[in-house]
Amino acid sequence: MFWNLLSVFLVGFAYIAAFAFSAGLLVKLVGYLRTPAPLPLSATPAPESEAGVVARLLGDVLIFPNLFKADKALWVGAWVFHLALAAILFRHLRYFTYPVPGLVLSMEQAALFFGYVFGLATIYLFGRRLALPRILYLSNIPDYFALVLLGLIAASGILVSYWAHVYLVDVKAFILGLMTFHPVAPPNHPLFLLHFFFVLLLMIYFPFSKLLHAGGIFFSPSQNQPYQIQHAGKRYVNPWDPNP
Repeated sequence: MFWNLLSVFLVGFAYIAAFAFSAGLLVKLVGYLRTPAPLPLSATPAPESEAGVVARLLGDVLIFPNLFKADKALWVGAWVFHLALAAILFRHLRYFTYPVPGLVLSMEQAALFFGYVFGLATIYLFGRRLALPRILYLSNIPDYFALVLLGLIAASGILVSYWAHVYLVDVKAFILGLMTFHPVAPPNHPLFLLHFFFVLLLMIYFPFSKLLHAGGIFFSPSQNQPYQIQHAGKRYVNPWDPNP
């Protein structure tokens, strides 16, 4: 009886998390798109062409040059953290695809390495917030909550993959069942259920947290606009101001 109730709860919670993630992300991104940006706000030195803007955005996403200039110690931790996260997410394609792409299968030997690197990077970023008075002063509960949640996901993921093994076929059947709206009971494995629950919490939390910078950077007027020479030195008049 308990297992049946738990299975129903997890399946229902999975769909709630998927809806919250999708709807929350859509609402936030539509809000970004609808926010007026009539004043050129490009951060100088800025590119003067659209192609240059694309190149700068790609650089910001891939190598974090501004963070490197501002705080090299933080840059190391953040870049390693995001690199390991990207590798882990890519490897998780094996739970959603059939047949599994060869490139995903080739990562099998390095998967544990990326898992540990991700966990250590999370600990580093968490410890840094506690160790530096300036960062400690600026940090609040959501900052710690996100890092703790990511750390729990990393730890439980490593355990179910390499120590307290969960049967991969059962996991894939459960995930594909959810995706095709033909849900089946989840694997009867406490650590996997805990890992899955943490992931669902992250999905619900993501659109309403600072983690949304992953998509928000593309909508930042200071980053997605070229430098418009024709506006340089001109006085800007707010069209909504009745007394300019």
